[in-house]
Amino acid sequence: MSSFGEKISEVYESFFKRTWSPMTGGVLLAVLAIYMEAWQRPWGIVGGLRNWGDWFFYLIGVFGDKPEHPLFFSSSVMDLGLLAGAWISAVIAREFAFRVPPVLELWKGFFAGILMGIGSTLAYGCNVGGFYSAIQNLAANGFAMMIGLIAGVIVGLKYLYWEMEHFTPGPAGPTFLGNIPPAIGLLGIIGLVVAAYAYSNSSVENAPLMSGYLLIGAGIGFVFHRSRLCMVNGFREPFMTGEAAMGKAVAVSVILGTIGIAILKYAGLRDTSLFVVTSFWWGSLLGGFIFGAGMVVAGGCGSGSLWRVAEGQIKLWVVVVVFALTNSLLRYWFEKNDWMSKLGKAIYLPDIFGYGGSIILVIIAMLLWYLVIDWNEDSNKLVIEM
Repeated sequence: MSSFGEKISEVYESFFKRTWSPMTGGVLLAVLAIYMEAWQRPWGIVGGLRNWGDWFFYLIGVFGDKPEHPLFFSSSVMDLGLLAGAWISAVIAREFAFRVPPVLELWKGFFAGILMGIGSTLAYGCNVGGFYSAIQNLAANGFAMMIGLIAGVIVGLKYLYWEMEHFTPGPAGPTFLGNIPPAIGLLGIIGLVVAAYAYSNSSVENAPLMSGYLLIGAGIGFVFHRSRLCMVNGFREPFMTGEAAMGKAVAVSVILGTIGIAILKYAGLRDTSLFVVTSFWWGSLLGGFIFGAGMVVAGGCGSGSLWRVAEGQIKLWVVVVVFALTNSLLRYWFEKNDWMSKLGKAIYLPDIFGYGGSIILVIIAMLLWYLVIDWNEDSNKLVIEM
């Protein structure tokens, strides 16, 4: 019979050190996405990255209008929370270290970041805002981006195969600062609580809302890192190795999140227009294609890149910086020339199918994807040979 101390140690190991299953990560991610929308607005990634890029271009004199402060801009605070949560998880599990990849990988990160910036502009979001949260918010553009993502992933995978036949990556760089004591990560949790308390007592307009964005975002980052949940893998692995665990987790996560968020919208607790943007059909389709190819080359999507940044992957630092700057610059140009309204139509599925029909449509689409990749895991019929 184990002692109470041993039980505490066992729970600690399970929560902070053992890798969770992708399905556990997918279910918890859906719960946190519902929490985020219940708190105020849907979960997103690109808006925060663009805010950081906007500040860079503002400070060097390219943009004339001062952007919103990153510490009081909702999407930016979500991203900062995600980074903090993933970093805390990585440090406590002793999985944090700065890892410098071969030079070829750094160049791939640079060009992949450009593609992801372009694709996320056309689709009004990355794999999160343009696909995951969009479908959960019953926006037709989410389905268009999913189709584009699948096509882009196939093209990106074919490029990787070509690259492996023609190039050698070369030696990896050094790994350093990998021995941070887990206690530092535990202190990070205290820091998050202190920051949330400061927000809740701030006199700045809407500052109390930032506490929720920060803490829920940190929960999302923690879940991503602990489960290693990655939407790139979810779309890529069925065509590369046949492995379907990540893809099935994403499908279940979309379904669960859709049901919860549909209830919020049906009850009038959230505006039905949230994440229903003017990018259906061609903006999301083309944007998804470009973004999908880029995220395969990058080795991380919008969310995956951020949590890998938090565990010290230098290639993903390059990806995120270039992604943010490209999206910022292109979005600025599009808005200046009134292009954002020309990427397609804004279609809210319940306006066509009703809430029940829309939820059934999402469930059918995700179950179809689940069944196809599950079948492929046994048959390998969709696996692309090198």
